[in-house]
Amino acid sequence: MTGLGALPGVLALGVSGLALVAGALALVATRRPALALGVLLDLLLAAGLLRLATEPTWTSIATAAAVVALRRLIGAGLRAGGRVLADPSPPARR
Repeated sequence: MTGLGALPGVLALGVSGLALVAGALALVATRRPALALGVLLDLLLAAGLLRLATEPTWTSIATAAAVVALRRLIGAGLRAGGRVLADPSPPARR
């Protein structure tokens, strides 16, 4: 345990809850799921890093790494899907 006591753990729990609220608000305000998902995952990563400050176990390290991997994979997938949706040319006919 660090010199901060349980404070980072409490903050991590609060940030996790706020991540859900901020993600939902971003979706409602912008109607852009990719942006809302980015907000959610970024704040969940922040919560995971705060949790690491409290209890640096392999489980908490793996959780933070999984959030980073998901953020990267989902972001790449959404960018690739956006390019396909943005292409206005009709499919070629044979």
